[in-house]
Amino acid sequence: MGQMNIALSVAALIVAVAFAVLVIYLVQTLISTKRTLENVANTLESFEQQMTGITNETTALLEKTNRLAEDIEYKTEKLNPLFEGIKGIGETMQSFNSSMQNFSANFSQGAKGQKQAGRAIKWGTTVFDLIRKRK
Repeated sequence: MGQMNIALSVAALIVAVAFAVLVIYLVQTLISTKRTLENVANTLESFEQQMTGITNETTALLEKTNRLAEDIEYKTEKLNPLFEGIKGIGETMQSFNSSMQNFSANFSQGAKGQKQAGRAIKWGTTVFDLIRKRK
């Protein structure tokens, strides 16, 4: 029985040493896991702060964009009468050009009519002179 007690004691010692080694590795693993989780927590906190900053900047940018869009719309409305006026000037110029073309055409026809009237007067004068000379 003496050897059995020694063998049991040695076995118990081996189990205790193995358990101690296991506990040491388990503690190291838990410490490493704790550090990793702390890093993840810090990263998430930093990410949350960055997201808050990005959200604030995005909100400010959207507000500026909305103001800019309203300003552009306001100025466009103010420019519409100017464009309507320019359109009216264009239509007036087109009408004026058309009138000038008609005047030019009528003037050319009038000049042709004056030429014919001048010829008729010359012929009439010539005929009248011939009649006077015969008498």
